[in-house]
Amino acid sequence: MTYKDPGKQDSDQPLVSEPIRSHLRRRILTAPWLAVALCLLTGEALLWSHAQIAVRNQGYVPFSEAPINYRSEDLSDPVAKLQQRLDASKAKLVYEPEHGYLKSVLKELEIPLDSQTLVFSKTSFQYKKISPDHPRALYFNDDVYIGSVHEGKAIEVVSFDPMQGAIFYLLDEHQVEKPKFERAELDCTQCHIAAGTRGVPGVLLRSVYPTATGTQASSSKSFITDQESAIKNRWGGWYVTGKGTAAPELSMGNAVVRDGGTEPSSDVKLTPIASEFDATKYLSNESDVVAHLVLAHQTQAHNLITLTNYRARIAAFQAARANDDKTVTPTLSDKDRLLYEKPAEQLLRYMVFANEAPLTGLGFDADAKSNFARTFASQGPRDSKGRSLRDFDLKTHTFRYPCSYLIYTESFDSIPEPAKSYLYHRLLQVLTSEDQGADFAGISPESRRAALEILLATKRGLPEEWLRYAKTNRLHIAAQPTRASHIHG
Repeated sequence: MTYKDPGKQDSDQPLVSEPIRSHLRRRILTAPWLAVALCLLTGEALLWSHAQIAVRNQGYVPFSEAPINYRSEDLSDPVAKLQQRLDASKAKLVYEPEHGYLKSVLKELEIPLDSQTLVFSKTSFQYKKISPDHPRALYFNDDVYIGSVHEGKAIEVVSFDPMQGAIFYLLDEHQVEKPKFERAELDCTQCHIAAGTRGVPGVLLRSVYPTATGTQASSSKSFITDQESAIKNRWGGWYVTGKGTAAPELSMGNAVVRDGGTEPSSDVKLTPIASEFDATKYLSNESDVVAHLVLAHQTQAHNLITLTNYRARIAAFQAARANDDKTVTPTLSDKDRLLYEKPAEQLLRYMVFANEAPLTGLGFDADAKSNFARTFASQGPRDSKGRSLRDFDLKTHTFRYPCSYLIYTESFDSIPEPAKSYLYHRLLQVLTSEDQGADFAGISPESRRAALEILLATKRGLPEEWLRYAKTNRLHIAAQPTRASHIHG
């Protein structure tokens, strides 16, 4: 595998060299028999489709070699586990004439129907079927993203493996006796290993200036959407709904570009979602703004978790190779530590929402919480005071407490040492207000304390440093916290 020099590389740049990426593009453009890219969330549809839905082991896929071994079949992501249950006849996907396997897939993966968001820009290999009157539906939970085009050829899936990050699958929507999730590798990594995914297999959201047909306006800008994105630059090419909010008016959502222009015009705002397409063809008539806000946080958090994981493994691998002695755990050099500490520090700041764009002006009505907001917040776990990291604020911040709920995921727990210890140490410094740096000035002492208490009461496997702090300060620790039914699938 070819990496950039880790000592010189910024952690938001690809780990794969540009010559290799250019080679991959040439291979695909000159090989029309290859399947098209998945591009589940990117907005970067590859505009060719000639043969099979998914291709495996065709050409070079980044991170295939040690220490990452991305092509390994030793996977434990939710879809891999579901496929094992299907193979053992312990689960079954039910086909429906109207929605194919979609409802059954969501049920088996514990993905709520009300997580639906709708994108009408042409951002999938099924782009020919996508338009403002025929949007693509996206559904998600903490570990899995599902893309579906009504009457499309396949369900598109990104499922996060604890060690490998985003794993890409397609499920053929034709009714068969034994439906099977097919892993797609080369097809999907063309879009999903890029600067916008932090250079690792991941996911991203793009906001574009869409035309009335759903294509991106010629020569127009596009934006990667995360929690730090200004609201005015979000949701271009997406529908946005939700009672009591001004989100569509303050963003690029629900709008198309005036003929011949490159900016959306206020006088061509789309009419209400129900009148633009047949809502009965979808599982919900919503493209909920709160679900959009959660997606903005979650997608790049996933990428940073994967990046930190990869960097820690690469650092250990390089140190072992330099020591030329695999029988003794090598001592990491300063250069090795920097390789994982930089993305770990980025992840730490992202998880505590240090630079989150303010939601001021969106006008959320506290009494008009959406179905998605209620479902998401109900999935706990909660401490003895009833508090959860999934509780929403929706006034200034997305969440009430400054620590991401993704800390409960297996992906976070699988970050290798010493990167995980570094993260926990820094998180304790922030939540105890030991770190008073300018980057964390917007986090109040009260909210830091609350997040710390919630984690002590609900998070398994906290390091000894946390337990000592809790004991010294007489804070409650629950060794076996009571958990609500979880969404992880």
